[in-house]
Amino acid sequence: MPDDSPTGDGLDEADIHDVLRNDRRRMVIELLGDADGPVTARDLSETIAAREADEDPPPRNVRQSVYISLQQTHIPKLEELGIVDYDENSKELRPAEHASDVGIYMEVVPKYGLSYSEFCGGLGVLGVLLVVGAETGVPVLSDVGAAVWAVLVFAVLVSSAAYQTYAQRSSLVHRLRE
Repeated sequence: MPDDSPTGDGLDEADIHDVLRNDRRRMVIELLGDADGPVTARDLSETIAAREADEDPPPRNVRQSVYISLQQTHIPKLEELGIVDYDENSKELRPAEHASDVGIYMEVVPKYGLSYSEFCGGLGVLGVLLVVGAETGVPVLSDVGAAVWAVLVFAVLVSSAAYQTYAQRSSLVHRLRE
């Protein structure tokens, strides 16, 4: 089977999409990415069950259902693909070698929020409008000048990219620090 990944040594896109098609697997990857260290299967099942039931603490039957499906289905699949490392004895999970391959596909967008790509596109459009407005003599905009508007928009774009790079645990910066 050919490898669709850009580097040739990561996961196939088909595997990535298969993993992300399931809500519980996405939540496991998200929760591990947000954690500062290993996370127990029990803690994952509690958090996922609370989200699914929209109750905290979640009902016992929901917790059990989530825990069993994690143990029997989701964790083995994620471990087989090298996305998580699972210690059977301690029941702890941590991100594995291919976690970053999946992480780049998991841009989390809050309800009624903007994705990062929408934010960048909107910022680009705003920048063009500000520069064109300054160049065509729109009051206030032309007082500041097109070059200043361009530099300000560029600075916001670079700052947001730096934040996004730092916040996304699958970034090159985090891999170099390890």
